[in-house]
Amino acid sequence: MKPAYNPEKHRLLYVAGGCFWCVEAIFEDLNGIVEVESGYAGGDLPNPTYGEVSGGRTGHA
Repeated sequence: MKPAYNPEKHRLLYVAGGCFWCVEAIFEDLNGIVEVESGYAGGDLPNPTYGEVSGGRTGHA
């Protein structure tokens, strides 16, 4: 079991990539990675769907 994220012991890394699942799979298998979470950067809508973001209506990257 992996340890929980602790801001005093761990650092954050933001990575831009293509398909969420492909990028997640690579990082989940690396030693030292505690947690992997996919999402969209920027934008005005909290928790947007793929359709909303790809439709260009949210301002997310």
